[in-house]
Amino acid sequence: MEFETDMPRILLVDDERLLLMLLADILEDEGFDVDMASNGDEALERARLCRPALIITDFMMPVMTGLDLALSIRADGILQEIPIILVSGAQAAIGRGHPDLFQSVLDKPYHKDMLVNEVRRLLAQSSRG
Repeated sequence: MEFETDMPRILLVDDERLLLMLLADILEDEGFDVDMASNGDEALERARLCRPALIITDFMMPVMTGLDLALSIRADGILQEIPIILVSGAQAAIGRGHPDLFQSVLDKPYHKDMLVNEVRRLLAQSSRG
């Protein structure tokens, strides 16, 4: 069941359901509203519906990679300003090579406090911007 709160909505994108649920639990415990998608195509659809304040995506996913998702978000006139955090293992270097697409890149495994701090930093930055 979803409840509306005054907290920013964060869209989580990962094809590994267990990681998706773990990340959702972390952010919900911090008071954020969370929406989830299991691939980039589904994430685009969800982003257009829920207009998240922030997107956190994995890189390697079926249908559309995190890089392809970020390119699609940046090409969308309505969604293009949404900050994106890439969380990835081996592909983190690719994300760091695209600061125009990703506002932050975290290597897996990451510490939950690091992720929460980065989420708060980017949300504060985008609310001022």
